[in-house]
Amino acid sequence: MAPHSLEPAEEAPSYDINLPYKPASENEQLKKECVSKYPQYLPRWEPVFFPPCPEFDFMDPALRADKEKRTLLKDAQLKHISPKMGTELSGVQLSSMTDAAKDELALLVSERKCVVLPDQDFADWGPAGQQNFAAYFGKPNYQPVTGSVPGFPGFHIIYRDGNQAEIDKFFEHKLTSTLWHQDVSYERQPPGYVILCILQAPEVGGDTVFASTTEAYCRLSPGFQSMLEGLRATHSSEKMCNFAKANGGLCRKDPIRTSHPIVRVHPVTGEKALFVNGEFIRGIDGWKGPESDILLNFLIDHITKGHDFQVRLPWKPRSVVIFDNRTTCHTATVDYDARSDKDRHMFRLASMAEVPIPANK
Repeated sequence: MAPHSLEPAEEAPSYDINLPYKPASENEQLKKECVSKYPQYLPRWEPVFFPPCPEFDFMDPALRADKEKRTLLKDAQLKHISPKMGTELSGVQLSSMTDAAKDELALLVSERKCVVLPDQDFADWGPAGQQNFAAYFGKPNYQPVTGSVPGFPGFHIIYRDGNQAEIDKFFEHKLTSTLWHQDVSYERQPPGYVILCILQAPEVGGDTVFASTTEAYCRLSPGFQSMLEGLRATHSSEKMCNFAKANGGLCRKDPIRTSHPIVRVHPVTGEKALFVNGEFIRGIDGWKGPESDILLNFLIDHITKGHDFQVRLPWKPRSVVIFDNRTTCHTATVDYDARSDKDRHMFRLASMAEVPIPANK
């Protein structure tokens, strides 16, 4: 049973209500294509099986960056969203960035955890250009159960149409639509930099909330920090894959189990951060279930209730968000009227990075 779950797993499995897990019928797909502003990015499931990702070398592009970010900030403006995390970077287009500017963007994301880039043309580049841009920051991740773009498996399509009945059924068991997580933390080398690009959004609602797991770690007492630094937890995609199969979906990769440190060190900033979430962790290594649940629930509650180290980002047309998956947790919010004609439609490109560095190394 995943930590921070209020109901028995067999009655209310943890899954993201924002994500479709199986293909639409032919008629449903045609209807969606007729009303979608970006029909090319509607979720599709190719029956392609992905082998396990082999270990790879990773050099964080931020380590090459000019610390003053003089190339990136030459014509750009910075506006911090909160003191602890979150920055809006305006006056620059991703499409015009040199490699030096990309390195400095990676440094800015490492330092500020999430960066909002308004008024971008990124959504109109096409899948090849978008996937190539993300690949600059790390190896593309192939999500095993959700829809993608044919021929471009690095795309993870986040799509919520007006199926109010499905949302109503979800809330028969759940108290909230929030599901705090790091993206695909079960991989041996989880993503470092993650790009979210909005395609269509409700007029109001559907925000994404981010929490700094660096600041969450810093708030703990030294003795508690020391205890955590010796612990590891097992992350797994098994429950996600089983849920997709049970609901008529595909799982295009064998389930993965990986042990990661509960406190990890950022390779660029040297900061320590909690690496726990409410979606993929099976338990603390070497601990009994009840012991593990108590500690993991405490840590998740600490992260999710720390509103003084969080930012809530509303989605505006043509905006892009790039965040550091190593030092944040995030959740979507389903708080809008799903019966409106404004779908919540975006895509994610996740760039896999280093094996998490333990704090007690």
